Amino acid sequence: MDRLTVYTARQIHTMDPGRPVAKAIAIAEGRIVSVGTLDSMAPWLRRVGHDIDDRFKNDVLMPGFIDPHTHLRMSGTFMGLHYVGPIDSHGPQGPVTGLPARDDVLGRLQTLVQETNDPRSPIITWGYDPGMQGGHLDRDMLDEISAEVPIWVLSYAPHIVYTNTPMMARTGVAEDTEAHGIGRYASGRLNGWFIESRAVGQATRPVQREVYRAGFGREALQRQAQVAVRNGITTVADLAWGFESFENEWDDHAALANDDGFPLRMLLIPFDARLVAKFGADRFDYLASMRTQGTDKLAVHGVKFINDGSYPSMTLRLNFPGYLDGEVGLTGETPWADMVDCMLPYWQAGIQIHSHANGDQTVDMTLDTLAELQLRHPRFDHRFVIEHYCISTVAQGRRLGALGGLASVNPYFVHYRSLIHADSGFGPDRAEATARLGTLAEAGVTFALHSDFNLVVGPMAPLTAAWIAVNRIAADDQTVMAPGECISVDRALRAVTIDAAFVLRRDHEIGSLEVGKLADLAVLDNDPYAVAPGALRDIAVKGTILSGKPHSPND
Repeated sequence: MDRLTVYTARQIHTMDPGRPVAKAIAIAEGRIVSVGTLDSMAPWLRRVGHDIDDRFKNDVLMPGFIDPHTHLRMSGTFMGLHYVGPIDSHGPQGPVTGLPARDDVLGRLQTLVQETNDPRSPIITWGYDPGMQGGHLDRDMLDEISAEVPIWVLSYAPHIVYTNTPMMARTGVAEDTEAHGIGRYASGRLNGWFIESRAVGQATRPVQREVYRAGFGREALQRQAQVAVRNGITTVADLAWGFESFENEWDDHAALANDDGFPLRMLLIPFDARLVAKFGADRFDYLASMRTQGTDKLAVHGVKFINDGSYPSMTLRLNFPGYLDGEVGLTGETPWADMVDCMLPYWQAGIQIHSHANGDQTVDMTLDTLAELQLRHPRFDHRFVIEHYCISTVAQGRRLGALGGLASVNPYFVHYRSLIHADSGFGPDRAEATARLGTLAEAGVTFALHSDFNLVVGPMAPLTAAWIAVNRIAADDQTVMAPGECISVDRALRAVTIDAAFVLRRDHEIGSLEVGKLADLAVLDNDPYAVAPGALRDIAVKGTILSGKPHSPND
């Protein structure tokens, strides 16, 4: 070490239970040398040249927040399309106003059709939310807008593409097509829906060039990195690596990770269905070769299986009594009967498995799979993760704990969607008990909080996630949803720091402020342990520190 940089602060919360608070942190070569006070670290300061930096002396420092389930490149790509979602957003030309109802969306599509100069050129849009905007679209609705101009609408949670007849014809789907995820009316006629990854991929092929525009991936990552800095985030994981192209996605992430000024660490988690399709039996060799290219800012991690649909799109799988209006949801590409055999090679290879399960029927299947994996090939410290874990039961939480599993939970739905889905989709009981964090805590399950940003209607804001987890207040800012599932402030903050790092198997490097770890911090204007629990979301984030280097939201 040639020299130390010592940052002082009003308060430092380390998330190290043995030494929970401090007033100063010493950093060299991007890592933590000492945490405590100027007096306590005097043995270091006497031996090594140092600079005392007081720029944060009135602020509160914490470990940099971790969002363990995002889709920054993909969502940034979609944000370049025409937007038809329910909340205000941003598009290529700047801010875009949200459309509150389905009729408003149909009107916007009509305008886009009228404005086109080429009836052969498809209208490509993103952001539709059937829960918030009044129900699903379908082929007949879109045909009324145009029976000539192809129309392609991707849902906000990109589990459904809605098409009209001209667009459907370009996908190669015909009335006699039998394939997973191709939607039909009750009569059996095609309804223009393409549901879940394989069908969405088929619907996307005719518009591939327009959706995945050259160079847009890096622009998307740059834009989303600033969102991360504004919210105190220093590490993210992308759980759809390979959805477009393993090579293109890696190259975009690597180009930015190699830039010293880029303010994020990123983990890329491959999607099993894409791995199998592209590499087959060679996929383990491919993953091993890519791991050798990793750095502390970009690395390959684990594998992901998608096993049902989406909470906001109302395509997840439910046990009895099912959906309010008779929907049934959809499974992922991998048949559930084959799940154990498909996961077993990764399990035996020691690769961490992330299993997407939104509905309680899917959670049951996932727990059965984990139990069978343990029987066939017992493992310790496997860190099998159920992703999303939206609708579950108390018994499932206890069983997850008994099997040694983890959960990465989206808590935002409790605030942003529970009132909607009490009367649309899931019914009041399941909507109120979405994201059973209190149950998981009681069962001894380690869990993280994630955003799935920007593929669901909600922010990537860990302090907001913590506020929801602690208070469980619905969108009316009055109703408390399943108060027994509230958790403590400390447990919520652990779920966006050290416990999130544990879920990603990175708790030896990040997640707490301890000697030897990477020097990643969030800079706050107030103390989340000192404010009232209802004020957690009001704490302003002033920036981040990555490897000891400060980053401002204004950079």
